[in-house]
Formats: sequence, C-alpha cells, structure tokens
Amino acid sequence: MKKYLIKKNEQREIILTQPGEYLVELAGAGAEAKIKGAFRTDVQEQLAVSVLVKHTAPHTRAETMLRGVAAGKSKITFRGKIVIEPDCGDTTSFLTERVLLLSESATAECIPDLEIETDDVRCSHAASVSRIPEEHIFYLMSRGIPQQKAEEIIIDGFLAEIS
Repeated sequence: MKKYLIKKNEQREIILTQPGEYLVELAGAGAEAKIKGAFRTDVQEQLAVSVLVKHTAPHTRAETMLRGVAAGKSKITFRGKIVIEPDCGDTTSFLTERVLLLSESATAECIPDLEIETDDVRCSHAASVSRIPEEHIFYLMSRGIPQQKAEEIIIDGFLAEIS
C-alpha cells in the first residue's frame, strides 16, 4: 500500500498512475489533498485501484477523482472510501469514480464508501459506468471526423476532465 501523509496547512496534489492500494491521511488542521487518476485497459487486462482518504484532523479538505476507460475484455475496479474520524468537524471530502466501457465485453465496478463519525462535514460520492453515447459519435462524424478518430477525441476528453 502506498501511503501519503498530509500535515497541518499542507496542500498536495497526488496523481495516481499505477493500479494498487493507496492511503491518503489528512493529519493536520488545514490539510488539503487532490487525488487524481486516469486509467485505460485493453484486451483482457484486470486493473484495480483502491483509495482510502482518511481525515484524522478537523478543518481538512479532499477531492478524489478516478477515471477509467475499458476496452476489449478488460475490467476496471475502483474502490474509494472516505473516513472522517470523530472530532474532525469542518471537513469537506468528495469522491468521484467514472468508467467508460468501449466494448460489450469490457466490465467495470465502482464501489464508493463513506464512513462519517462526526458532524459538521460536507461529504459525498458519485459513481458511474457508461458507454459513449451514439449521438456524440454521430455529431463528430457529421462534421467529417471518421468514427475511430471521433471515439478517440471523446475518450481523450473524458480522461482529460480530471486535469
């Protein structure tokens, strides 16, 4: 497990580039973290990313954004969990997990989880698994862009949204 400790008044951006397990602990008042990850799988790859964001001090902020694109017979699994410990009020934490499936055989699991043990927090999660809408491809093709290029433009835009 890869661990990150964010101390008092420290601001940190964490870019996840490899599958695996990650722990981000916001351990000091005023600590802030932005956690981002963009992943692509193909053929029969199995990719799993697990992120635990743990608020152990009050007045902390975190935003976690995971994006994935699965093609072929591949599978992406995102597990995100936010834990806000007792007496850690004035805390804000958000978790977003989104996967785009490019084939009928590709699969994905998005498993968000919240564990909130105090009041005075703003905390939420969102998760989605979808395909490229046909009307998006049609729109780009009607502008003279070949289908394969249109799909790549949409995929690149989808993954770039976490920037």
